[in-house]
Amino acid sequence: MPEIAIAERAGVGADGHPRPTEDHVVVLDNAVLVLDGATSSDPSQPPGGWYAERLARHLGDGLRAAPEADLAEALTRAIGEVSTENQLLPRQSPSSTVAAVRWLDDRVDALVLADSPVAGFGGFGVDVVSDDRLARLRRRGLLQTGADVRRRRNAHDGFWVAEAEPGAAAHAVRRSWPRADVEAVLLASDGVSIGVDQYELFGWPEVLAIARTDGPDAVLDAVRTAEKQDPDGDRWPRPKRHDDQALVLVDFTSGGIQGLP
Repeated sequence: MPEIAIAERAGVGADGHPRPTEDHVVVLDNAVLVLDGATSSDPSQPPGGWYAERLARHLGDGLRAAPEADLAEALTRAIGEVSTENQLLPRQSPSSTVAAVRWLDDRVDALVLADSPVAGFGGFGVDVVSDDRLARLRRRGLLQTGADVRRRRNAHDGFWVAEAEPGAAAHAVRRSWPRADVEAVLLASDGVSIGVDQYELFGWPEVLAIARTDGPDAVLDAVRTAEKQDPDGDRWPRPKRHDDQALVLVDFTSGGIQGLP
């Protein structure tokens, strides 16, 4: 069994006030799940955290019952179950990212849907499993309004995310590594990965080194410190001063990784 270390921290709402985290972490016997519920601007919808919690529960139950199931198929079933159970309609429902890592005797599988990445480390070097479709749309200025987001959500000219369309799971980014080659894996919500992708505070090898040496909370601290130094988003424009944060280290070795910090 790998050693697993988890750090979580709530962010603030769009109004700047504290509120419960919408990130959810599930640890199973042979898998870890990180889900990040999307904050909705529609008050008539349940919050993203409500959806992420239910999806995490259904996906976790499915993988407990079938530990070797195909991850995308398990996610497809879980999205369908939550949608049916709660009478959710496509493009009119809350949504969530999904990052999943599952280890078997012969391999380690990773699945990423929307912007909660997974970074694998081992004999293959550093392999970041990320879904950049949302980021590309934002860079092109195509997600300016709530209507833009709804129109491009789970659409072939847009991005894919867990919502009320089970078929979205088939569009997840996936990776499998030989089990013997994997030494550690990180799963992060975008409140952490923004420190790599946008703030450029560190690279993924440095995130691993900090998480191993000082614990995952130290990575969260570094991101929060940077945000406090840019309270109005002048250097790093962002919708919220502090997003929810979740970081999980799955360490398959007792020592450091050769060739990495």
